[in-house]
Amino acid sequence: MPNLVTTFFITCLAIVLPVSLAVGEPVVRVGVLEFGTVNWELDVIKYHQLDRQNGFKLEVAGFGSKSATAVALQSAAADLIVTDFVWVARQRSHGSDLVFYPHSTSLGAVMIHPDSGIDSLSALENRQLGIAGGPTDKSWLLLQAFYQRYHGKDLARELEPKFAAPPLLNKLIVRGDLPAVLNFWHYSARLSAQGMKRLISMDEVLKRLEVERPVALLGWVFGEAWANQNHDLVSAFFKAIRQAKLILESSDQEWRRLKPKTRANDQSMLVALRDAYRAGIPLSFNEQDRDSATRLYRILAKLGGDQLVGSARELPAGVFWLEQDF
Repeated sequence: MPNLVTTFFITCLAIVLPVSLAVGEPVVRVGVLEFGTVNWELDVIKYHQLDRQNGFKLEVAGFGSKSATAVALQSAAADLIVTDFVWVARQRSHGSDLVFYPHSTSLGAVMIHPDSGIDSLSALENRQLGIAGGPTDKSWLLLQAFYQRYHGKDLARELEPKFAAPPLLNKLIVRGDLPAVLNFWHYSARLSAQGMKRLISMDEVLKRLEVERPVALLGWVFGEAWANQNHDLVSAFFKAIRQAKLILESSDQEWRRLKPKTRANDQSMLVALRDAYRAGIPLSFNEQDRDSATRLYRILAKLGGDQLVGSARELPAGVFWLEQDF
């Protein structure tokens, strides 16, 4: 029978240590945008207890901006975040050990109002184009590269860019205050459900720029040293992620359950979001996929320059985490 000192020590230890550590259950801390689409997958993991089935506890912290998630990762307040590999490349060029594992190949599109009279990219000349993400947004840079190659013109000079937040852009085009917008994939899906028309998708732009395979611009980002020290935990996390993707790929019922979290206005919008999400599930990350990512990076580095990639004009070695199978 333990003495009073031993009993007191054990009681204090149980209070001071997190419950998960006290019972020997490892924790994965994920930092995400508060209303980001990755929350759908994480909700599936929690609802179906895929984390517990794989031997860990998932903790999710929501943040109000992309930069806030980056700070959380860099300050060790989160183990993983979702962001693009261009940012990872820039961090690695500054000595960081961050690595990238694909999350989604879904990309946005140029969407037009059906009454805009626009039927081609050249018809955007002298018109306004709403753009999400600012002057160095990757889709905007790629659209400019495409226009320069096939039309021989600087698209930024030929039209009037209007940079704004994605939700505002959607409101403006639906109201008819903007004839066209270039928005992220899930906002483009919402617009298609509201009667807006797709002029050109960024998938089409990439293929015309000779980036043939779908590229996962967005992915899970985490420290290489942390991953090496927690290899089994990282493997368990990505196994749960794959299981969640499989559920979302195969179950329409799961999407009906998730409807409040997607903030879809109606069933048609939910279906548009579901189909766009499913189209972006990465199927591989082999050498050919990584070659396509490298070609994409070179295009972005050429157009975005120092403001986008800093001094990393070529993709630094070690950006991609290759220790995990698909």
